[in-house]
Amino acid sequence: MKVALVHDWLNGMRGGEKVLEVFCELFPDAHLYALFHEKGKMSRAIEAMDIRTSFIQKMPAVYSRYRYYLPLFPKAIESFDFSAYDLIISSSHCVAKGAIPSPGAKHVCYCLTPMRYVWDMYEQYFGQGRGGFAGRIMPLFRKRLQEWDVGTSGRVHRFIAISDHVRDRIRRHYGREADLIYPPVDCDRFRPAKDIEEYYLIVAAFAPYKRLDIAVEAFSRNGRPLKIIGNGHESGKLRRAAAKNIEFLGWRDVEAVAHHCARCRAFIFPGEEDFGIAPLEAQAAGRPVIAHGKGGALETVTPLNPAGGAKTLSGNPTGVFFYEQTADALNRAVELYENNSGRFDPEAARVNAMRFDRAAFKRRFADYIDAMTSKAAGVEEENACSKSTAN
Repeated sequence: MKVALVHDWLNGMRGGEKVLEVFCELFPDAHLYALFHEKGKMSRAIEAMDIRTSFIQKMPAVYSRYRYYLPLFPKAIESFDFSAYDLIISSSHCVAKGAIPSPGAKHVCYCLTPMRYVWDMYEQYFGQGRGGFAGRIMPLFRKRLQEWDVGTSGRVHRFIAISDHVRDRIRRHYGREADLIYPPVDCDRFRPAKDIEEYYLIVAAFAPYKRLDIAVEAFSRNGRPLKIIGNGHESGKLRRAAAKNIEFLGWRDVEAVAHHCARCRAFIFPGEEDFGIAPLEAQAAGRPVIAHGKGGALETVTPLNPAGGAKTLSGNPTGVFFYEQTADALNRAVELYENNSGRFDPEAARVNAMRFDRAAFKRRFADYIDAMTSKAAGVEEENACSKSTAN
């Protein structure tokens, strides 16, 4: 069976790329297709693949300005020739799911979300006061991109959603049902530590929907030490807004992230995520999470204060929710945590995270593909037998 892996772009190791890494391990002989690839930014397993890129790779300043080329992305993904492949596995939050399978081939989409930039996250990326040049041109293309996104959903034979939150979006935007397999968390790399320090921690890309601005404002007011690991387009704005108690550490490798997670007082998660791997990494390190009570966090954090539509998950609390995306609401959640910090058990946090362990994901996804391809092969054999009998 000849397999093609399709990913939107390759310019850093975030949650979606950790999923892709497992796909590369499961299918090391597959060809990997992406709109563009910034060499050296991916893990060893991904960099070792046979990577094939589109014409977007040659566009000016593509690594720093790739969102400017969003209107060209559908054409770029459709420029790839997948006629030689029996199976396409796309991991998609933008256009990867638009890959065109050949007749008789199967396309499984591991859907991180329907196209984030034109649906639920449009305002965060391109709304008033955001997006610069891209924000000025995107209103001209948004409807066309939405129509393309919906129209090409028929190229996918099976959708797998990363969370119930995303499964609802797939149903709402595409009118399709999806199976559910939660993304992988590399729990073995994150372990509890004996000595806990006084700082709070954020690990995130500096993208608008991450809402780091809320955390910077909240901690600038409350004066508590906050460390931020990450970088991105909003770096300058966030640094200018931050008080002296906030320390920006830039990108760090996984060992440094694990070290800081294990020793932080609590992990701050102010955005609404489709799933959110970072809060589970913090829980694998035994630390509680203070999160916006919406999106994927409802499925991964056991809140001390379930309210406002949050699910009441079984077990000891592993975090605190705030239900309004404001600095004041975040600071109230920090105070609630401080007043109840003795109720959070590091072992309970780790047990909760282990439900999403990388090995479990790898096994579930491999079994899913095996079952799907075996069923497809059985149907083809049955059809062939029927034709033979008829003749």
